[in-house]
Formats: sequence, structure tokens, C-alpha cells
Amino acid sequence: MKTPDTKRALPIAAAVLTLGLTTACATTGGSAALDGEARLAEMVQGKTAGEPQSCIPALLDNRLTVIDETAVVYDAGNTIYVARPENPRSLDEQDILVIERSGGQLCKQDIVRTVDRNFGFTTGAVFLGDFVPYR
Repeated sequence: MKTPDTKRALPIAAAVLTLGLTTACATTGGSAALDGEARLAEMVQGKTAGEPQSCIPALLDNRLTVIDETAVVYDAGNTIYVARPENPRSLDEQDILVIERSGGQLCKQDIVRTVDRNFGFTTGAVFLGDFVPYR
């Protein structure tokens, strides 16, 4: 037989457990984005942002870096270009970017697909924003 105290304790315990799980999920869900923002801040530290550009000269694909759930960065030597996509959660450092472009420029209108590095299947699409130069 349950006592009145036990009847009250069970709903309270369930509410506390639910709140704890919700908080834990919310905290871990944004950690990749927070880590990405910290990594990006480190990359542009000491540099000044310039005027956003819709296209940049980008001849070498090996200078393109994906920052998890944050941005795509092109290192042009003295200048680092940062493009933030419309949906940054679609960026995963474990994916490869496949860019359909014409010429030697990288533009925000270019079609960018993400491909799983291990299995080669398409995981999504990325719509880049303007490229902000940091010098």
C-alpha cells in the first residue's frame, strides 16, 4: 500500500527527471556549434573583417576548411574568407564538400553538396552566404 507521501513523490521525481534530460539534450546539442565558433574565432584572431563578397578567387580546393556547424573558410594566404551557410547545422567536418562551379572563383550561388567521407553517399546540400574577408 502506498502512502500519501509516495504518491506525491513519484510525479515530482518524474518531472525532475524530465527536466534534467531536456537540459542535458539542449546542452549537448549545441556543443559542436560552440566549438566551431571558438575555432573560427581563433582563426580570425587579430584580423579585421572587410566588406562581404559574393565571389572570391579560389583556385586551390585544398585551402577550403569546413568548421563543424559553423562556416566554410578559404585560406588565401594573407586573407581568410569566411562563408556562413543558411543552415550551419548541415556542415560536418567528417563530410567532403563537392562544389559545382565554373571558372576559378568560388561563389555563394555555387551548388555545394556534402558527401560522407567513408561511404561516398550524399548527406545534404549547403547554401553558402557571402564571403567575409579577414585581413
